[in-house]
Amino acid sequence: MSIRWTYAFVDRPRALLDPAHAFWSAVTDTRLSEPRGEEGEFATLLVEGADACVKVQGVGTGAGGAHLDFSVEDVRTFVDSALRLGADTVAEHDGWAVLRSPAGQLFCAVPWHGESLRPPVVAGSRLDQVSLDIGSGSYDAEVAFWSALLPDWASLRGALPEFHVLKPPPGLPIRILLQRLGEERPASAHLDLACADIAATTARHERLGASVVSHGTHWTVMRDPAGGVYCLTGRDPETGGLPGRS
Repeated sequence: MSIRWTYAFVDRPRALLDPAHAFWSAVTDTRLSEPRGEEGEFATLLVEGADACVKVQGVGTGAGGAHLDFSVEDVRTFVDSALRLGADTVAEHDGWAVLRSPAGQLFCAVPWHGESLRPPVVAGSRLDQVSLDIGSGSYDAEVAFWSALLPDWASLRGALPEFHVLKPPPGLPIRILLQRLGEERPASAHLDLACADIAATTARHERLGASVVSHGTHWTVMRDPAGGVYCLTGRDPETGGLPGRS
């Protein structure tokens, strides 16, 4: 069972979908698809000359965040594997399913439709990672779950003790970072962009309406115009690795 493609979902409150659509389309140099869903809550960020790997969802409650969609040839086989490893089924739809990891992070299994061409770097940055933010007591089990669910992915210790990286096979567009929090709280997720120049990317995002929240060791935390938090990280936009690391 291999993952054929991955999507990063930008989850934002439905009332703030317009600024979310405008901002993330500009950041990724994409155009918005026609809305889908019973309330028009889903949209894809379409890329000229490549396959999309970012979608936007309007959520009915809460501030939103992010989640992953895994495109597979056999949804049932993937779901059964996830359940055996400790996931729960949240909802089953016609041909796809919503699941919850042991720590409570939502993710989806969806059919693969032939996607294969990764979008290019845009203005020195690339949205290439979903960070799963896990409470300290659940962290080790969550790392074990994702590593077992994605056996073809490289499971690597991060640059800091609280990080663990799941690096996909070549060609897949989205990596996973697991981050151990210093507190116990429900799992959540946010988006990370790899940036050749964090300061330049920060200035570009501010011009598009984002604001700086804080600065870390090799990242800057930002807030988009829809209120969602994401990170600009000092990683190579082509490889996803830190300088000197793959």
